[in-house]
Amino acid sequence: MKKILGLVAIMTIATTAFTYAQSKTDVALNQALTAYYDVKNALATDKKDLAIEKVKSLSAKINAVNHKDLPADQHKIFLEQAAIIKSKAAQLAGSNDIKTQRKAFEGISYAMIKTLKGLKFNSQTVYVQHCPMAKASWLNEKENIENPYYGSMMFDCGDVAETIKSN
Repeated sequence: MKKILGLVAIMTIATTAFTYAQSKTDVALNQALTAYYDVKNALATDKKDLAIEKVKSLSAKINAVNHKDLPADQHKIFLEQAAIIKSKAAQLAGSNDIKTQRKAFEGISYAMIKTLKGLKFNSQTVYVQHCPMAKASWLNEKENIENPYYGSMMFDCGDVAETIKSN
């Protein structure tokens, strides 16, 4: 009986530790998602200098994610997509041309979409939106379209392709 109780106690502690580590990782991922929204909002409002500032914050938030506690399959997804996000973030930050920034943001967006779908960390509903003119998608915290690929030129061009409910 003592062995069974001991085993149950160990399993409870391990599960609690894993859940706590997972929740800390989810918090960090949600902070990265918020930083992503800041970049999206800057591009949607044609603020290329602000986009540079915000994408640096996004890179820092991605670097701050304690991914070592993720299960193996999620860890692999995170590492692959984080590398893309950081690479494209560097491209965006290194350009003063808003068209180049928007092209880099497309890569960031697809990596964030894959990360979100693979890790299911969102604490709020997320809208995957798509612009047929740009042939590109992005994540939005609001259901209303805010097109980062065309900005003020076609601010509300696009549609909600998918709604990802909070976890």
